[in-house]
Amino acid sequence: MKNKRMITAAVTGAGDTTAKSSHVPVTPKEIAEAAIESAKAGAAIAHIHVRDPKTGIVSHDLALFREVVERIREHETDVIINITAGGGGDFVPDSENPYQAGEGSDIQTPAERHEPVGTLLPEICTLDCGSLNFGDQIYLGPAGWLREHAKLIQQSGVKPELEIFDTGQIRLAEQLINEGLIDGNPMYQFCLGIPWGAAADAETIEYMRNRIVEGASWSAFGIGRMQLPIVTEAAKLDGNVRVGLEDNLYLEKGVLGTNAQLVDKAVGALKEVDLEPMTPQEAREVLNLKKFNQ
Repeated sequence: MKNKRMITAAVTGAGDTTAKSSHVPVTPKEIAEAAIESAKAGAAIAHIHVRDPKTGIVSHDLALFREVVERIREHETDVIINITAGGGGDFVPDSENPYQAGEGSDIQTPAERHEPVGTLLPEICTLDCGSLNFGDQIYLGPAGWLREHAKLIQQSGVKPELEIFDTGQIRLAEQLINEGLIDGNPMYQFCLGIPWGAAADAETIEYMRNRIVEGASWSAFGIGRMQLPIVTEAAKLDGNVRVGLEDNLYLEKGVLGTNAQLVDKAVGALKEVDLEPMTPQEAREVLNLKKFNQ
């Protein structure tokens, strides 16, 4: 499918964005509807986080994930569900005792991160491939935790999307592959422009693309104003793309958008370089996904 690309819609994320835009979905119903509307606009994959319906703050509640997944599965769009498994990695050292987690920390074990995936069996889940200075906090992903987490995902039969925030994480992902912890052709996501990870530009995309294992599929996204430019650059380099309110709130400067509108913008960007969005079924075939009996 040389003339087609997968579009992922990351519809809500975990960031403190609900006060900045009323379009950010919060309740399970809103998140599911955002995924469905994104699929109608051209997304093949919906990337799912959940939030506390009362506060809008990120949640790890299995019941919330279950409601979102069930609502999406009941709909005719048949969009591929990609559940985050990267929650619970935020560490802020306590100012008085740096050995302890301070205010703002949110830590889960690999087993806890995996629970919604192992229970609900989406077709894809994320696997963040290392630690990172993530803004003013640390995202924790020690190699031992990654091995444990990768094994849990492998046992579930779900396909991991290898989240790459910086170049060294490509090496760690390759190590997991070499150790037999990742089955089939790997699937990478290049996460660009996040302080203080890899830059959001064509040079970084090309560098990363040239260092992943042969035969792998890959996608890229940029945050903020770099979201749509990265769609174009990744697509031209034979990659797939991601948009959505997890990564960017604006259609253009000063104009807030919805997830479906951002997907529509991505479809337009693909058409400008003579490409089309894949359907969910076409993406399943390319990724060789396992469809579970729901």
